[in-house]
Amino acid sequence: MSSNRPIAEPVFAESSDSDLLVMKSTDQTERLPRHIAILGIISFLTAMSSAMVYGLLPVFLVRVLNTTIASVGMIEGIAEATTSLTKIVSGMASDWLGRRKPVVLFGYALSAINKLLFPLAGDASTVLLARIIDRVGKGSRDAPRDAFLTDVTPMPIRGSGFGLRITFYTSGFVVGPLTAILLMRLTSDDFRLVFWVALIPAAVAVLVLLVALKEPPRRIVLPPPRLRIRRGDLAGFPNSFWWAIVIASLLSLARFSNAFLVLKASDIGIDAAFVPIMLALMHVVFAGAAYPFGVLADQIDRRVQLGIGAIVLIVANVVLVGASAAWTTALGVALWGLQMGITQGLLSASVADAAPEQLRGTAFGMYEVAIGVATFAASAGAGALWMSGGPGLTFGMSAAVATIVLILLLLRPMSKALASHPERSQAGSG
Repeated sequence: MSSNRPIAEPVFAESSDSDLLVMKSTDQTERLPRHIAILGIISFLTAMSSAMVYGLLPVFLVRVLNTTIASVGMIEGIAEATTSLTKIVSGMASDWLGRRKPVVLFGYALSAINKLLFPLAGDASTVLLARIIDRVGKGSRDAPRDAFLTDVTPMPIRGSGFGLRITFYTSGFVVGPLTAILLMRLTSDDFRLVFWVALIPAAVAVLVLLVALKEPPRRIVLPPPRLRIRRGDLAGFPNSFWWAIVIASLLSLARFSNAFLVLKASDIGIDAAFVPIMLALMHVVFAGAAYPFGVLADQIDRRVQLGIGAIVLIVANVVLVGASAAWTTALGVALWGLQMGITQGLLSASVADAAPEQLRGTAFGMYEVAIGVATFAASAGAGALWMSGGPGLTFGMSAAVATIVLILLLLRPMSKALASHPERSQAGSG
């Protein structure tokens, strides 16, 4: 690869091909599909809706429904774990059908309809049910959506494509908490009213998906995959794919649910109406970092970028362990968002590059399953650690796991195929 290739900047104007956004640099024109912008808008609206709910949900559980911190951790962990089977089945289904949009639509619609349960919840069990259904919806859409993005994005700019969609998505997690804060102040902390309003952007997201997202035909005819995985299928995945799974799983183990960032803010005495601002701050940094670091993942050795992300996560946890004021907590939360921006687009692009074309949905399903299982273990464990040793023990353990990731990257470097620029091969560029 060329190490001094200029970073391209997206220009949101249509080219002569109405299906493309143009990505221009000083020496070439790279094209990002317009589908990424449409998926980004859908992700933005859904994230806004979710953030309005989840930015307040931990405090709602503890203060309104009198739920313990350990129970919050279990609810978050169980919710994430229930997506595992859904994610792999939905990814395989989109491969088997040869279409991604119907499966993606089902997932977004289910999450939108399910949000009716949150304002109606009278106990923790109802919240748990709502979280499980919501995660099933998310699990149904994530793998086929990322496979769709892979199908339409050329391999040399996949890091940029995933980074740009993540920027849209995380921007929703900025607007959502700020909207929740405003509504909480205007309604004297009426949690349920905020949950009702959160239904609106979720419904609009489904409408945009239904009307604006057009699925292009497959460019080549592939043999239809089976609606199950066989040992021979697994053998078709290269080592670089499995290595990306390992690193992503360990990072997910270190990054438990964002609910604990909200609880940390509440723990130091921040008013309930302003607690969501911590999530907003995290996602401002995440959104700002995701696209530039997605572009960077197309330019440099990806091992280096992952190592930087692990170091930033360690520093974030060290700051949060000692944080006792709003500004130090905000610094730790901002660093948490930065490490997300550094690593997320890179890992998704790495999975996309390594996955066989006829099994892309399945590959992303397997990737999401690994992350879901790790997140369940992390969130359930974080709740128990919080109860036994407070936030210091919880964030300290996260720092320890991130240190393991860093050591692993140093002692057993990632496959060269995954570390190098994806221009190494044009096969399967979709």
